[in-house]
Parts: sequence; C-alpha cells; structure tokens
Amino acid sequence: MLFVLCAHFLVAIFSPILFSRWGRSAFYILAAVPGISFVWLVAQYNNVYSSTLPSPSLEIPWVPVLDLNLSFKMDQLSWLMSLLVLGVGALVLAYCARYFKTNDAGLAGFGAQLLAFAGVMFGLVTADNLILLFVFWELTTVLSYLLIGYARTRIAARRAALQALIVTTFGGLAMLVGLIMVGESAGTYSISEILAKAPELISAVGSPQLMLDIGIALLLVGAVTKSALLPFHFWLPGAMAAPTPVSAYLHAAAMVKAGIYLIARLSPGFSETEYWQPIIVVLGLGTMLLGGWRALRQHDLKQILAYGTVSQLGFIALVVGFGGQEAAMAGMAMVLAHGLFKASLFLVVGIIDHQSGTRDIRELSGVFKSAPKLGIVALIGAASMAGLPPMAGFVAKEGIFQAFIASATYGPAGPVVGWTVLAGMVLGSVLTFAYSARFLWGGFATKAKGMSTAFKPVSWLFLAAPALLSLLTLVYGFFPHLVETWIRPYSDQFPAYDPDGMHLALWHGFSPALGLSALVIAVGVILFKLRDKFEAFQAKLPAGIDFERAYRKTIVVLDAVAIWVTGRTQRGSLFFYLSVILSTAIVSVLAVLLLNVQDWTEDIYFVDPGSPFQIIAGAVVIIGALAAARANKRFMAVLLVSVTGYGLALIFALQGAPDLALTQMLVETIILVAFVLAMRSLPPGLLERKQAGSHRLVRLILGIGFGATMVVVAVVAMGARIHEPVSLALPVMAYEGGGGLNVVNVTLVDIRAWDTFGEISVLAIAATGVASLIFVRGRGQRLPRAETVETGSIGKLPVSQFEPTIHLAKKFTASPSNPWLVAGRTLAPERRSIIIEVVTRLLFHSIIIISIYLLLVGHNGTGGGFAGGLIAGLALTIRYLAGGRFELAEATRISAGTLLGLGLAMAALTALAPLFFGGEIFQSAIIAFDLPVFGHVKFVTSTVFDIGVYLVVVGLVIDVLRSLGSEIDQHEEDGLDSMEMIEDDEPLEVSR
Repeated sequence: MLFVLCAHFLVAIFSPILFSRWGRSAFYILAAVPGISFVWLVAQYNNVYSSTLPSPSLEIPWVPVLDLNLSFKMDQLSWLMSLLVLGVGALVLAYCARYFKTNDAGLAGFGAQLLAFAGVMFGLVTADNLILLFVFWELTTVLSYLLIGYARTRIAARRAALQALIVTTFGGLAMLVGLIMVGESAGTYSISEILAKAPELISAVGSPQLMLDIGIALLLVGAVTKSALLPFHFWLPGAMAAPTPVSAYLHAAAMVKAGIYLIARLSPGFSETEYWQPIIVVLGLGTMLLGGWRALRQHDLKQILAYGTVSQLGFIALVVGFGGQEAAMAGMAMVLAHGLFKASLFLVVGIIDHQSGTRDIRELSGVFKSAPKLGIVALIGAASMAGLPPMAGFVAKEGIFQAFIASATYGPAGPVVGWTVLAGMVLGSVLTFAYSARFLWGGFATKAKGMSTAFKPVSWLFLAAPALLSLLTLVYGFFPHLVETWIRPYSDQFPAYDPDGMHLALWHGFSPALGLSALVIAVGVILFKLRDKFEAFQAKLPAGIDFERAYRKTIVVLDAVAIWVTGRTQRGSLFFYLSVILSTAIVSVLAVLLLNVQDWTEDIYFVDPGSPFQIIAGAVVIIGALAAARANKRFMAVLLVSVTGYGLALIFALQGAPDLALTQMLVETIILVAFVLAMRSLPPGLLERKQAGSHRLVRLILGIGFGATMVVVAVVAMGARIHEPVSLALPVMAYEGGGGLNVVNVTLVDIRAWDTFGEISVLAIAATGVASLIFVRGRGQRLPRAETVETGSIGKLPVSQFEPTIHLAKKFTASPSNPWLVAGRTLAPERRSIIIEVVTRLLFHSIIIISIYLLLVGHNGTGGGFAGGLIAGLALTIRYLAGGRFELAEATRISAGTLLGLGLAMAALTALAPLFFGGEIFQSAIIAFDLPVFGHVKFVTSTVFDIGVYLVVVGLVIDVLRSLGSEIDQHEEDGLDSMEMIEDDEPLEVSR
C-alpha cells in the first residue's frame, strides 16, 4: 500500500517534466499510476476476502507518544471504496488528455493535483488511525480547493473554491474535536480497535457515554459537510465552476464519497449512539428531497447533475447509516452504482460542452442525431440514475426498497419511522426519475423542428472513459451477485431484519419492492410530461430557507467584525503594539510568580566569576542600546543596534559557545546589510523621535520592566530545576547516536531535525514573502547578463554636479588587462572603486572555500550548514557591493527559488529515505570506509540534511540581495532616466 501512495505522490511531483515533454498526452502517463494500482488492488482480492490469508496492512511508528502511527489496513470496505477511487481516477485522468486543449495553461499543476488527490483518497480509505485519516481528510480539502479554482482568472471559480474550502474546513475542525473525544474515550486511535471496543463504549454510563455520543456526532458533522448534506449542500453546486473532470471525480466518485465512507466505517459500531439516527435520517432524507426538487429547476446540464448528486448523497448517507444488514448491503451497492453512472454522466456533459460550447438545455437540440454513440452512453447512465432495469441503479434501488420494507416491518426503529422514511425515499426517487429524464431530454432531444445545435464529431478516445463506465453499469446490472459477494462480509457485521434474507438481483419476482419501483417510474413519467407546469408551480412558491445566502451573510458579518477588531487593534503604531505585548508579558509572568511560592536559587550572580570580561561585553550592549534609542538617523540607529548584537556574540564566545557566537555574528552582519539596502528607499531621519515626547517615560518603564522580568524568570527557572539538565547527556547522544562531536550541529541536524526542517521552511517562506513584496518582474526570471550591457552605463550621475569627479574617474576605469570583476565595467566610472574590486577578487573564492569548509567540518567542529551558508551569502554580498546588480547576476547563475527548493528537497529526502530501509523519519546512518590519500572516512547521512540547510540559507541571502539590492537599484535607475545624463562622445571601454 505504501508503494501505491508513494507512486501517486512521486509521479505528481515530476508531472511538470512529463507535461513539458509530452503536453496534454502526459495525462495518459498519469492515468497509468491509478490504473496499475487498480490492477494491484484486484490482485489483492483473495487476501482481502480470505479467512486464512493475511489482509494487506502496514504499520510504521511515527509519533508513538501521541498514538500516531502510519497505519494502513485493507479490509473489504476499503477494497470496495478503492475500486472507485483508483478505477474512476484512472479513467478521468485519461479523459483529460482529450478534454483539455494543447495550449491550455496550468495543465501540469492540474494533473499533479488530480493525481495526488487520487493518492490521498486511497490513503483516506485505507487509513487505520483516526489522526492519519484526518490528515488525508484535510489534504482532500486543500487539493479540492486547488482543483475547483483551476480557472484562476474567473471570479466564479475562485469564489466557489473558497466556499468549498471554508465549509469543508469547518466540518474538518468539528471532526478533529470529535475524533479526539472518541480516541480518548476508547484509549486508542486505531480505527479497528475502536470498532472492536464499540459495544463496551456504548454500554458506558454517565460522562463517558456523553463524551462518546458528542464525539460521534462531531464526526458526523465532518461527514455531512464533506458529502454536501443539509445544511451544507450548497457548496457542491457552486463547485461546478471546476473543470468537468474534477466534477466527475471529486463530486461523483471520490471526495464526496469520503463522508459516505466515514459513515459506513463507523456505522457497524456506533449506529446506536444517541445522536446518530436523528442526524442521519433527518439530514439524509431532507437532502434527498431538497436536491431532487432543486434539480428540476436547473437549465445547466452540469447543475442538474450537481443537485442530483446532492440528492443521491443524501439518499446514500441515509441508507448506509440507517443500520441493519439489508440496508448496509443495498447502501454499498448504491455507492458503487452511483460512482459509475454519475461519473459517466459528468464526463458526457464535458463532451457536450467541449463539442458544442454550451450546457444550457434551452440552447441544445438534436445532439443525439449528431452524436448517437454519445447519446447511447448518456442513455445508459441516465437510466441507471433513474432506476430503470437492467441497470445497476435499478438493482441497488430495488434492494434499498426491499431493505426498508423489512426494516419498517421488523426493525427496531418501529413502523412509524420505518414507513415514513420509506415514503420519503419513494418521493425522492420520483424526483430522481424526473430530473434524469430532464437531463436526457435537455441534452439530446430535438426541441423544435429545424432546431439543431452545431456539434463537432466525438472521437473514440474522447468517448472511451464514459463509455467504459456505462458498460460497467450494464455488466453490474446483469451480474449483481458478483457485487453482492464483495459487499457481504461488510454487511454481515449488522443484525439482519428480513427473515427471508436479502440478495442483490435483477429480478426478485413480483414483490412490494417491484411495485414501489413501478410506482416511481409511473409517477416520474407523469412528472416529466408535466415539466413545464411543474416548473411554473415551483416558480410561484415562496422561496424557502436559502442556506447559501445564510452562509454569505455569515461571511459578511465575520468580515465586518474582523474590520472592526482590526481597526481598533491594528493602529499602525509600533508603540501601541509593543506596549500591549510587553505589558501583557510583564503582568502575566509576574502574576504567576507572585501567586506561587518560588524556590529561589542561592547561587545568584550577575557576572560569571570565570569570565570577568563579560562586564565589557555587557557595557557595550547597554551603551549600544541606549545610543540606538537616542539616534535621530536611521542608519546610525541600525549600526548601534548591530553593536548590541555583536556584543551578544562576544558574550557567547566568552561563555565557550563558539557555534552560537559565530552564528550570531554572521546573522547580525546579514541583517545589517539587509537593513542598509532597504533604508535607501526610506527618509534618512527618524521623524517620529520628535513626536515621541509624551511616551518616552512609558517606553522607559516598559523597557526596564520587561528586562527585569526576564531576569527574574531566568533566575526562578534555574532555581526550580529538580532533575539533572538534559544537556549533560547531549555529548554522548551526539557522538553515539549522531556520529559527531559538535553537540550544537548534531542537535540541529539529527536530534531535533524536525525543528530545523520547520525553521528552514520558514526561511523559504520569508524569502518568498520578501520577493513577492519587491519584485516587479517574475521572481524566477534571470537578470540580464553583463555582456548585454553597455560599458559604464549603470548608475550615471548628472553632469553639472559631478563633472570633475566623473572626469577624474574615467582615467582610472580604462584598462587593457582583464577586469577584476566580471561585471565591474558595467558601472559608471563614478560608481566604481578599484580598491574594492581588487579586494573582492582576492577574497571571494577564499570566503567560498571557508564556507564549504565550515559546512563539512560542522559535524565535529565549529560550523555547520547554517554558518557556512551565511559565510557564502556574505561573499555574494561583497560581490554585489563591489560590482552592482549585474555582478550579482554573474555570480548567481542559479535562481534563489531553485536553491530554496533544492535545499528543502534535500532535507525532505533525508527525512523520507530511512523509511525505505526500515528506519524512522530523519534517522541518521553512519557510514565508515577507507579512501586512498584521505584514509579512514566516517560519513553521517545527516550531512546531506546540513547541505540542504546550506542551500536554503544561500537562497535566502540571494533573494534578499536581489529584492532589496538589485530591484531597488533598478527602480532608482529607472528614476534617473528622466534626468539629464552625461553626453560623451568617447564611450568607456574596458578590455575583457
């Protein structure tokens, strides 16, 4: 199973390469992944259904303390759902190869997301851990948001995607609370173990039972939102803004079936809990009727199917969750039948839209004559949806009628509930027949004499996917006993109510269920014949509760509240923000300290007796801080703040922490460079200093108060220790477990690699944020090369003011020898400094070697990927300062985004690679070998992780230099274009 999941995700990652090579035909390659997985699934049949052979399962410990394991289990229910997920997924992906045009934008991303969705759904239906199931559940939410919003330039698509995201995320959060309550009640998060304990959990009394009932109800809220039941049904019709393949897969066979799967999974154990039946019966039956009623008012073929899907989902949820062996059998039969006919019909609509340019039934006419093969495929699907023999839909629906007749007669719900629910189902089925006929008539009939819609011929490749699904619908109808054998092990978990037993069959003889089917067909035909009058009747009725409008009003109210809160808290005043934050910190911390008895340490000292030079470093920090507070110029304030940082680095060094000292010094330097570059776009003076008079005393009190509070906290924390510091064991752990002598570096890349991975991810996000704020051109766009720039054309100054300086500078810029820098010649003479260029040429390569040395030696000595990356970043900074933005372009042939991506990918690879060798995530391996000249070498795989850190840091620095350096340079130069520039008949030339 892990192979199936990994195959989907890996091919999705590399899909841009496939699409760049094969275009839209790459969809066939993507379709092969779920297709081959489907073959594997079929091959597992004997294992899944055998009482002696072991079922496919997988257990990988992940976070044992939280009972979170990568647990997968393939039982009969998972196998059934996987048939839809993988089979329909493969056909939909293959269909995409002809649905989209060759020049459609974003196909690579769309294909990757759709393939990843198939993998996520497979993970969801095979997960045997509640937390893991929730992870996959939320991944479906995120991917559906991206897929629905594929047409990013259409506001309807963006709005529909956001609406689906908000609604399903709300349900997901409620579900998260519910699964925690259920998991804690059961004492385990294993789904199979929870279901095994279900009788014991239900029989509990008092608070445990209430906690379980509420937890199950919250889980059902998640299922209701995901499967578009009342009152959250409105997101699904809105999601029809997505491309038709998305509707066929997510909204017929996959995503909306996730809620049905959750109900089916929990029903054997928890259908007798307090709130289960009211939620399932009321919402399921109400959704079936409302969806059918709304479908009869639609004129868009896709909207007819959308509201029909809402109706069918309510129907299926009601049957699957009602309880009883017969209902479980019929419900799962309908799940499979619905996945086949509804996916087929959505794909048919996609072909109609693609070939005719419209889905409006008022504009479509004569399509059956133009495309008879397509019409036959649609006829089979619509007949199955309407419940006509010999289709799969008829077999499943007749089974449902038979199951609920038995339940009403013999079931524990009683005759009143049983017959009422059955009557509602019959009424809903009449509506289903009517909108099925409306769909077929609206899409294919000839509306008026001589009226015919222009329709392009449909190729067999385009028609293959819906045709195969329709063929399977027919096969299912003629051989229902095969499907029954698949469902029987699942349905046998429920009590049986029908004394004669129940079987799926095309012909049961003359029975009450057959009579109800005949009644549905007869009334459905009448309703379709009276469609115009019925539509007029619907239009006259007053509008009922519009849940979508209620949702929008709720969003408007939330926006208004957010604006109100933001207006009163986000005032644009740094003084206000810091006052609130620091005051809260002081009051809350001191309140805790005063309300509890503190064990103050007896060994309190403010200067380390072993390092008296700390007094000097502390004095430097204090003087720098006070001077920065008094500075009236931005540049001076930044320099003085940096003094405090360098003073702190000195304290680290005096305390015997060279790694921290080196990192602090390098970080402070990079920050100083970033500040200086950014300040070029800001006024030089700090004008607010003159306006701060009344607040200076408050600032002084807050500053001293917060500093004193932190000192007290540190003293109390040290005095409260009752165990040996964990740091005492770190040297042994670092050497024996991490294979290194540098405790700091081994801790970063091995012991707490998860934290470091999160930190470099934040660095990548920060770099992206800076770039998005500054860049005008595309971030990944290469800067022009120096060879394309005229000599001395960058940064020219006005003639009148700087003519003597310019004349003198020209004498020093023309040189017959090779230049010191590659792009130094592009700078105007007055901008160049030969001394800086010479020093840069001499130091750059040495600094790069030092950075690589620090990277490689960091596992056993001072250094590491972070320090090495900062050193390399400083080398590039020197190169930029000496030669300008074109020198930076020459020095960085690889874009910052590529470096950031490569760094994160290498770090992720070191996390996942151990799993393939039976290890754990981020587990390091120590490899020892001998090499000529080098001798004995001990290589630790966490070094690869450190290289990833190195690349991320270098990418971040390049992004900062390009954003705050090159881009601002470009903006300033564009501003100088309107000024009078030097006119010189003798252009500057530098021999290369």
